Amino acid sequence: MPPLDINLASAEQLDSIDFLKGHGPEIVRFRDDRGGFTEVRQLDEVPGLTGKLSPEQWDSLSIGGS
Repeated sequence: MPPLDINLASAEQLDSIDFLKGHGPEIVRFRDDRGGFTEVRQLDEVPGLTGKLSPEQWDSLSIGGS
């Protein structure tokens, strides 16, 4: 499966990923408030996700297809 673009994904799509389950609406709210993500590691700034994602999990996400 290709990496999921966190700037384009809906809350439902984000929630469909096991390690993001329950955080989809907060990720979308954070993204919308800040005009989008410029790097995947910014997910660490989303309330409830700080320090919870491993390097392998970062690799399954993308920004703009990168």
